Amino acid sequence: MMILTKAVLVMMISLILSISTGIFLIPFLKKLKAGQRLSIYLEEKHKNKQGTPTMGGLIFILPTVLVMIIMYLFGKIKFNTTILIVMLTFLFYSIIGFIDDYLIIKRHNNKGLSEGMKFIMQVVVAIIFFYLFMVSGNEPLLWIHTLGIKLDIGFLYGIVILAVLVASSNAVNITDGLDGLAGSLSLVAFLTFGIISYNTGWLEGYEEVSLFCFCLVGSLIGFLLFNLNPARIFMGDTGSLALGAAMGSIAILTRHELLLIIIGIVFVIETLTCIIQRVYYKMTHKRLFLMTPIHHSFEKKGYNEREIVKIFCLIGILASMIAIIFGVVL
Repeated sequence: MMILTKAVLVMMISLILSISTGIFLIPFLKKLKAGQRLSIYLEEKHKNKQGTPTMGGLIFILPTVLVMIIMYLFGKIKFNTTILIVMLTFLFYSIIGFIDDYLIIKRHNNKGLSEGMKFIMQVVVAIIFFYLFMVSGNEPLLWIHTLGIKLDIGFLYGIVILAVLVASSNAVNITDGLDGLAGSLSLVAFLTFGIISYNTGWLEGYEEVSLFCFCLVGSLIGFLLFNLNPARIFMGDTGSLALGAAMGSIAILTRHELLLIIIGIVFVIETLTCIIQRVYYKMTHKRLFLMTPIHHSFEKKGYNEREIVKIFCLIGILASMIAIIFGVVL
């Protein structure tokens, strides 16, 4: 079966399953009163969103995992260490996010897992990632294709893995502040990574990684049916941490860590504005931006939420086109 046919097949099945999951999950979460608690700084603009169910990441996580298992059972994909790393990273980070969301709901405030506990759990995932990465015959290379840099950094590559996973997962988490924003940008990113991954023929399991990306694209389309403004459910940390970590793991395995910055340029900008705001405030006791992440500054300036999402997604699409040129053509 040609890769294009497989890609369409997994997107179609995951789309149907994600819509079905959303139809049943949203009423269930409402019944459990698993509503999102908003920051006091957002109550003015987003007060109508108070109580909207969270943990919506399950809508695209469960179908994606299920479809990949089905494809394996029917002999359409092969089991290998590469796809195992991606799937485990995706699942482990979704569990971290799920625990965080659960504690927030249970405590009726915005205090979930402590930063220290989150970091410890992420370190454990990075160690497992690094172990599987090494035993599968990969080399711990800091490999920058564009600049012709190829350095063997040994065990320090484990720190690189941790840094990429933590940065990418937190970047998506930070961006998840407007209806449909993180989901739409992630859809574009995984579509891009699906194309790029299929062109890394030297990587064992490259086709499976590519199909995972396309499968997630289908699931995200289904999720956005419920998450676009006005959102009926939020992805929560359950979804945002899983998406970011999956992006990071694929970038590492395909040796395209730098392309991750281009593909996720909006995620990067959102994160940088938060860092700059915090540093600037500590130095001057003044705010450089009206509010961070930067999408809230646009809201403060009077931009409609849908307009902001459209503009940010357009930037993400253009950046992904550039990444495809570098990752596939050049």
